[in-house]
Amino acid sequence: MLGDLQQPLLAVDAGAKLGLVRGGTARFGGPAQPGEIPILAYAGALAPESLGDPTFCADHGTRYAYVTGAMANGIASAELVEAIARGGMLAFFGAAGLHPTRVEAAIERLQGSLPDLPYGFNLIHSPNEPRLEAAVVDLYLRRKIRVVSASAYLALSLPVVRYRTAGIHEGPDGTIITPNRVVAKVSRIEVASRFLAPPPANLLRELVQAGELSEHQARLAARIPMARDLTAEADSGGHTDNRSPLTLLPTMLALRDRLQARHNYSMPLRVGAAGGIGTPAAAAAAFALGAAYVVTGSVNQACREAGTSELVRGMLAQAAQADVAMAPAADMFEMGVKVQVLKRGTMFAMRAKKLYELYTSYQSLESIPAGERAKLEKAFFRCSFEEAWAQTRAFFEVQDPAQNVRAQRDARHKMALVFRSYLGRASKWANTGEPSRRIDYQVWCGPAMGAFNEWVRGTFLEEVAQRDVVTVALNLMYGAALRTRVHGLRCQGVRVPESWLQAGPIERSSLEKRLVSADAP
Repeated sequence: MLGDLQQPLLAVDAGAKLGLVRGGTARFGGPAQPGEIPILAYAGALAPESLGDPTFCADHGTRYAYVTGAMANGIASAELVEAIARGGMLAFFGAAGLHPTRVEAAIERLQGSLPDLPYGFNLIHSPNEPRLEAAVVDLYLRRKIRVVSASAYLALSLPVVRYRTAGIHEGPDGTIITPNRVVAKVSRIEVASRFLAPPPANLLRELVQAGELSEHQARLAARIPMARDLTAEADSGGHTDNRSPLTLLPTMLALRDRLQARHNYSMPLRVGAAGGIGTPAAAAAAFALGAAYVVTGSVNQACREAGTSELVRGMLAQAAQADVAMAPAADMFEMGVKVQVLKRGTMFAMRAKKLYELYTSYQSLESIPAGERAKLEKAFFRCSFEEAWAQTRAFFEVQDPAQNVRAQRDARHKMALVFRSYLGRASKWANTGEPSRRIDYQVWCGPAMGAFNEWVRGTFLEEVAQRDVVTVALNLMYGAALRTRVHGLRCQGVRVPESWLQAGPIERSSLEKRLVSADAP
């Protein structure tokens, strides 16, 4: 009865035990009369679609305030996006790390398979490859991709401002209409402040001078936020500052309120939560803290729709919460930026740290001591430095030729590119399941994965083959609503059995029956 979230119920004093009843007549006030049962608490209907901010669902066209993150290199695959969109949620394709031609192929597929359902694409900040970021924005504008997940930004770039403001205009009633929406994922308050503020005036001027905006459009753009939706990214897989969601989310919500008051936007700003969302308890906590929506990442990578290998899925299914580590990031290697990765079963984190230590200690590949060079050539690259550079140069000749030009005149940049090639390929080896490189796999992963594995232990979802993204998502949302309902009884002084708070996952067919709305035809 408690699990029928569509129906209100009463907790009553049934003598020796707690009773739950649905229906009947309740009377409030005065002593109990003969035949009446004392009411202890009331639990209203609480469907999973009631969690979060309803305007988020309305704006994005979803049933649930649930988002799957844009895991790079196509790990958040087209298949995953299709499944989530059909399940009534929002998914972002993992475009980061892919050549624009691969991204366009995904756009072609999704625009054909999901003509009327919501989805988005990733837009990752590329300070070391600005032309690539600009090319991706060109592609999104040309193919009319209307929502992006902006990630790893340290400051606003011209391409992301161009994307946000393209096509801005006024409606008949004077309302500012922005065809393109940005969902910004951030860990730091200074970056959040930039996304919740209007686009910088200097970048708007630059777009006007380039003919991308008219003067009138620039004035309109100065009245909108760069992102109406901001995701507070806590201790997540991939790019993260390992912040606690218990402190990060309230901080971002307070910032939202300040900037909303300062700029008086016509539409209120929203803040969602990411990082550590791997159990119903975590999702319920995020919503209780005020999250407009929740974002999952690591747990989706272990699902069968993810664009990674069976080997990686199996590794993730064995992970505990402590089986993660921080390692240098391929895309921001020179800046010392780090990503959180799986530690269990791979030496990637250790080897990536070694490469960064060498990069900070030497000025070129040639200056690395012979002993260190031999170790790298044998264990890391499995070829000579010369061969490693030839492979790296060939890659950037296609991806971003300007990098090779710079490397010819800057030996340290050449060294960075070679080291970055190992980091980048380590992710691809994991995605393809290259058996000879298992020890080098780079698998982005946060502690949410371990929490999820513990929650599903002994259930059908312990088996990797049973994990699909919609079953996982619906269980997290249903479980969050159930826990919220139980907590409401506890807050009214009812001592509920601990088992009510420890409910495990439910088979999808049974779960979908419970999720049918009471007013459904």
